[in-house]
Amino acid sequence: MSAPQTPHTYGATTTAAEVIDDVDLHGRRAVVTGASSGIGVETTRALAAAGADVTLAVRNTDAGVRVAARLEAELPSHSGKLTVSRIDLADRSTVAAFVAAWNGPLDILVNNAGVMSPPEIARTADGREWQFAVNHLAHFALATGLHPALAAANGARVVSLSSIGHLFSPVVFDDLDYRFRPYDPWTSYGQSKSANSLFAVAAAERWADDGITANAVMPGNVGDTGLARHADMEVVAGLIASGELALPQGKTVEQGAATSVLMAASPTVEGVTGRYYEDCAEAKPVSERAGAIAGVAPYALDRDNAARLWAVSEAFIR
Repeated sequence: MSAPQTPHTYGATTTAAEVIDDVDLHGRRAVVTGASSGIGVETTRALAAAGADVTLAVRNTDAGVRVAARLEAELPSHSGKLTVSRIDLADRSTVAAFVAAWNGPLDILVNNAGVMSPPEIARTADGREWQFAVNHLAHFALATGLHPALAAANGARVVSLSSIGHLFSPVVFDDLDYRFRPYDPWTSYGQSKSANSLFAVAAAERWADDGITANAVMPGNVGDTGLARHADMEVVAGLIASGELALPQGKTVEQGAATSVLMAASPTVEGVTGRYYEDCAEAKPVSERAGAIAGVAPYALDRDNAARLWAVSEAFIR
């Protein structure tokens, strides 16, 4: 299907509030992971302002409760209800507990949380490389666990947050956990973000008959989100100086949440699925990492890669 044309006013500077304007989500339920900071807060704000009941799925519930209280004080009275629930994406037992506790249909799932580029390799308790486990596997387990609830919603949407960082690496199926190759924080991050895109491609195909759409989004170069708290910023500066890393123009968190909210709730993209969006528009293919500030690599949308990753991920979370 061809992608619907979004209004010409949508672009890199569009905010989540502008996307959600005039959208009515009363009676809808949403889950946003990583909703206690950055883009997650603004995504939650926009969905709730439109009337959706939003569950903030967060590792630190105290922080989540503070955010929910602040949003409740700021949002209009007709806004949706906010609930805080715990998920630690590095601990699959908390994902399983969240899924087991969920009751009823789920209209919107925004897999927003993520980690980026710790200088030294880290692993989860079950031995998986940390970025791949947190950014992809935990969200895969969450989405597949909630699949019955999504299917029951009759038109659910799943949003998977990827990144321009996916250009650092495809999914390396022969060594997903860096058992044999030297660990590199940026190829590890890139692999996990490619996986986020491939998840959307595979989910779109597998869940189409359930009325579920799934898309990947690139939020943009957003400051003050906490995502880079583990990264070695001297290394980042070196990558920029060498031309290996180019950063798009900076965005506010309100602008960074816009593409997520577009794919989660806007009628302008009704029925769009299996795509990669940035700046509120479908991304164009790009093959070179150096100097790229936009676009999506073909390997991150490859259906064979997506099917293979789905099978591997299912095996990993059993």
